[in-house]
Amino acid sequence: MARRILVTGGAGFIGSHVVDAFLADGCQVSVIDDLSSGRREQVPQGAEFHHTDIGSADAARLVRERRFDVICHLAAQIDVRKSVADPAADAGKNILGSLNLLEAVRQSGAEDGSGGVRTRFIFSSTGGAVYGDLVEPPTGETASKDPQSPYGTAKLSVEYYMGYYARVHGLDTVALRYANVYGPRQDPFGEAGVVAIFCNRLIDGKPLTIFGDGLQTRDYVFAGDVARANFLASKAELPAPAGVDSRAFNVGTSVETNVVELAEQLREVSGKSAATIEHAPARAGEQRRSGVDISKSARVLGWEPRVSLAEGLGRTYEWFVSLRAEAGA
Repeated sequence: MARRILVTGGAGFIGSHVVDAFLADGCQVSVIDDLSSGRREQVPQGAEFHHTDIGSADAARLVRERRFDVICHLAAQIDVRKSVADPAADAGKNILGSLNLLEAVRQSGAEDGSGGVRTRFIFSSTGGAVYGDLVEPPTGETASKDPQSPYGTAKLSVEYYMGYYARVHGLDTVALRYANVYGPRQDPFGEAGVVAIFCNRLIDGKPLTIFGDGLQTRDYVFAGDVARANFLASKAELPAPAGVDSRAFNVGTSVETNVVELAEQLREVSGKSAATIEHAPARAGEQRRSGVDISKSARVLGWEPRVSLAEGLGRTYEWFVSLRAEAGA
């Protein structure tokens, strides 16, 4: 019997790739998305779509009644700047919306003793925003946490709530702490949105704007590799929970790339080596370095990235070019 999968945020950038991965395995996939940032046309064919918010009674009812084998929870308020401007709205979506789903799983019965479904709840957390600048990269899962934004704080809070639900109610929870995800279908929001922004500016023949000296680093991981991490996490044999970090896994490359290097690689793969790079004032409070240690994911999940940065940037740029062509731009 095909596994029943729910992907929240499945009309979004990363979520739609996760849907692709499970459909390719023959799973029955349902999608919840309120389309606040996702797009209906990005939901892959073959997935059942529910236009609703993760904090709604409809979403909770769907989780209780369907008793999914796996829930990949990606729906979120994703803009760090918006979280700073309105922390309460960020928490309402990212914390309370997540709690609505976790409560629904609990109410459906994580294990009802009758051979019923045990749902694995896979949460899309962040490896860039929960660690902060306390530890020199690449950062392991047990490193000190120092989120520097309401967004990172909310993501870490959900992980602690998941730890509670695992200990007290027996829920099967997993946190995937993404580095900076980029790839086709990307929008310009979030840390890795710079890739989308740079691609569009190259197509338009505009300068690439770098804030500050451009030596701030990020760990860029391709969306298809992130989708495969979700798929492997859904099947992995995992130890019993023993603290919030025990079921957390970094998903990145363990390689830091600064913004200047990123701009130069994009100029090369786009064939626009003459594109101008200009600098603007640095953004206040921006994290200086970010990179995650993925050795635990390799050891426990059997996951490692397959797509190099050069290949991934090339595929992403070509996707943006094709998107423009389809739009007649």
